[in-house]
Amino acid sequence: MPKQIKIKKGLNIPIEGEAPENIVGHIKSSTVRICPEDFPGLIAKLKVKVGDKVKAGTPVLYDKNNEALFFVSPVSGEVTAINRGEKRKLLDVTIQADKNTEAENFGKADPSGLSGEEIKSLLLNTGLWPFIKQRPYDTIANPEKSPRDIFITGFSTAPLSPSVDFIVDREPESFRTGLEALVKLTTGKVYLSISTETKSEALRNAKNVEICEFNPLHPAGNTGVQINNIVPVNKGETVWTISAVDLVIIGRALLKGEINFTRCIAYTGSEAVKKGYYTAVIGGELTSLFDSNVTKGKNLRYISGNVLTGTKIDENGILRFYDSQVTVIPEGNDKHDFIGWATPGLNNKYSAGCTYPSKLMQMFNSSKKYRFDARLLGGRRAIIMSNEYEKVFPMDILPEQLVKSTIAFNIERMEELGIYEVAPEDFALCEFVDTSKLEIQKIIREGLLKLRKEME
Repeated sequence: MPKQIKIKKGLNIPIEGEAPENIVGHIKSSTVRICPEDFPGLIAKLKVKVGDKVKAGTPVLYDKNNEALFFVSPVSGEVTAINRGEKRKLLDVTIQADKNTEAENFGKADPSGLSGEEIKSLLLNTGLWPFIKQRPYDTIANPEKSPRDIFITGFSTAPLSPSVDFIVDREPESFRTGLEALVKLTTGKVYLSISTETKSEALRNAKNVEICEFNPLHPAGNTGVQINNIVPVNKGETVWTISAVDLVIIGRALLKGEINFTRCIAYTGSEAVKKGYYTAVIGGELTSLFDSNVTKGKNLRYISGNVLTGTKIDENGILRFYDSQVTVIPEGNDKHDFIGWATPGLNNKYSAGCTYPSKLMQMFNSSKKYRFDARLLGGRRAIIMSNEYEKVFPMDILPEQLVKSTIAFNIERMEELGIYEVAPEDFALCEFVDTSKLEIQKIIREGLLKLRKEME
C-alpha cells in the first residue's frame, strides 16, 4: 500500500488547451541544437568543430569541472555552426541531421548483471547521465558523490502537463529497465511518487522502490515538494532526482544498445490547433510542429515546457533537454483592455485572489477554463510582504523570507530557511500570484549557483 500524502496548499491553474491522449504524428527536424543553457552550472567545453561528422551518441560537449561528464549528439549528421554570445559564451552547437540516423553502438546492457559503478560509467560514457539531477542546487548530479536517496517523479501537476501514465505505458519495459539500473546507484532508498489518479501498472507495480501517493494539487508534482514531504534534505546531504519519462529514455538505450533521444511530448495551449502527443528528438527544431498548426492573426508566445517554468522560444525554436511539453498561448501585446489591469473582469478573467468579480463565478463553476496570455498585468515594485506565497507553497519553508535572504545572499539565513531543498520551479506558483511581479525563479536560480560556487 503506497504511503498517502495530502498537499493542502497549492493552486491548479484552469488554463485552456489540454492535449488529448492520442499520438498525432512525428515532428521532423533537419536541424538539432545542443544548448549548454539547459544545464545550470555547466561550464561547457567543445569536443567537436564545424565540419565534423557525428553519430547519435557522439560526445559534443563536456563539463570543464568534470571531464567524464559528456553531452552527446541526439542525431547523426554534420556540425554546421558553433554559436557564441558575449565573452564568447557558448550558446549552442548546431548539427545538420542526416535523413537516417546512425548511432554509436555500445552494446545492450542488462542492469541485473551490472554493478552500480558499471552502470554509472555506462551512463556517463553514453551521455545519459545528465538526466539525473541532484539536490542541493538543482544541477546535474555529481557522479563522484553518493546520494542518500533517489527520488523519481511519476506524475506532473503543472498547467496542461503531459500524462506520465500515457508516456510510460507506451514503453513499460524501457521504464522497468531504467528503474532497475537506477536502484543500483544508491545504497539508500529509492522513492517513486505517483498521483491518486495514476493508473499505469508500470508505475503502480514498480519494484524495489518505496511508492508515495500524492493528491494532484499543483505543485505536488514538483520533486522538491515530494522530497520535503517524504524525507527533507539537510545540510551536507545529497539526493538525486529524475522523472519517470527520462527513465524511459535511459531504459530504451540499455535495451537497444544505442542512444535514441526521442521524446513523446504533449502539444498544448489555447492557440495550438492539432493538440495531442507527438514524438520529437530532444534539441530538434519545432518549425514543422508550428507550421499551419497555430492560431493565425495573433501574436503568439511559444514555450518549450509549461507556462510557469518553460523556456520562451520562437517559431523556429527547439525542444529543450528536460521538456516533454510544448505550449502556445497568446502573447497579449496586441490586446489592450480598457483601464488596463483595473478592468472589472466579470466572467472572462481569472483571479487567484479576489482581484476580479469573476472569482465568485469560479467558486460556482470550478470546471471553467481560461485563455491566459503572457502579459505581466502590472509593474514590478518592491517586495510586498502579504503572505501570498504561503497560500500556494506547500513546503515546510518560509518562502518570502527565503527569497529576501537569497536577494541579499545571506548564506547563513538561506541555509536556515531551507535553500538546499528547493529549485526554481518550486517558486513558480509564488511568481504567478506575486503582487510585486518579481522574477522569483531567476532569483532562486542565481542564488543556488552562487551558493554552489561558494560552498564547493
